[in-house]
Amino acid sequence: MKYARAIAFATLAGITIISAGCAVGRGQETAGAYIDDAAITTAIKAKFAQDKTVSMTALSVETLNGTVQLSGFAKSAAEKAQAENLARDTKNVRAVRNDIVVRP
Repeated sequence: MKYARAIAFATLAGITIISAGCAVGRGQETAGAYIDDAAITTAIKAKFAQDKTVSMTALSVETLNGTVQLSGFAKSAAEKAQAENLARDTKNVRAVRNDIVVRP
């Protein structure tokens, strides 16, 4: 009886997972989209680390469904523009929201 109960529970859990899909905690984004977004964010941060005009520590990058949101503080308008250009030139980026604030 104990094994039958365990098998029934495992079957129910499996059916629930399959019918619900592989939704991740960020709304209705799928696991595949979440992984793609993480790869985009990582690629942009790597570009920021290589570019001497962009401060990687002062800027934040978040990606959801291919849309990148940049935030944080830049020392100049040129740094803000360069961060946006690097993000736009990253593979699989659909759109960029540049909310970086220029601080003198």
